[in-house]
Amino acid sequence: MTSSAPATAPPWTPEELTDRLRAVSAARYHDRHPFNVRMHEGDLTPEEVRRWIANRFHYQRHIPVKDALVLAKFDDPALRRGWLRRIRDHDGERDGEGGIERWLRLGEAAGLGRGQLLDSAQVLPGVRLAVDGYVNFCRLSPALDAVAASLTELSAPDLMRTRIAAFEKHYPWIDAAGLDYFRTRVGQGGRDGREALGLVLTWARTREEQERAVAALAFKCDVLWSLLDAVDRGPGGIG
Repeated sequence: MTSSAPATAPPWTPEELTDRLRAVSAARYHDRHPFNVRMHEGDLTPEEVRRWIANRFHYQRHIPVKDALVLAKFDDPALRRGWLRRIRDHDGERDGEGGIERWLRLGEAAGLGRGQLLDSAQVLPGVRLAVDGYVNFCRLSPALDAVAASLTELSAPDLMRTRIAAFEKHYPWIDAAGLDYFRTRVGQGGRDGREALGLVLTWARTREEQERAVAALAFKCDVLWSLLDAVDRGPGGIG
């Protein structure tokens, strides 16, 4: 008697897939990382805050790079135009605008010079590895996987609200104007997360595609977690 191959598992409903994606973020998003917890409880030293700002900037400056790689996978001009907005959000329409500029101002408000942030030689090796891993994932993966990895944006607005309140309460030595990056990302992150979720729900039609989307989001959570591991354990820092 021969056994037949197991039948292909049926796809999840859109609601089931959404629940599974949100469950990944609930369990693995970096808001739960001990470093972020200490940050939000006001337990970081100025040196630790500066080390985080400087190393996280290495991630920030690569966001438009990975978005350009994602955009290049789209055949639909309308999709490309929509995704291009993400690059504009970070690079700005002109010099002195955009999320990268706002992060530089955060660094200045915390006592860091722009040269310190722009000097990639000071980036911790673990941070560099995590960021390179994410950029290469977006370069090499299909559009579905690359877009699904961006779904950490679904959790970003709540994190930004928590971070704003924490910085205002616990780190008053940082000029409040330096928190504009966080304020802007509350709205942008929510919009981007909804947009990406819609694409994933449309594209992931088979169980295999859906499982890949869930795995891509888990990978992105690991990237952000690993980045904080490196910052938390990193020697010295930029003070």
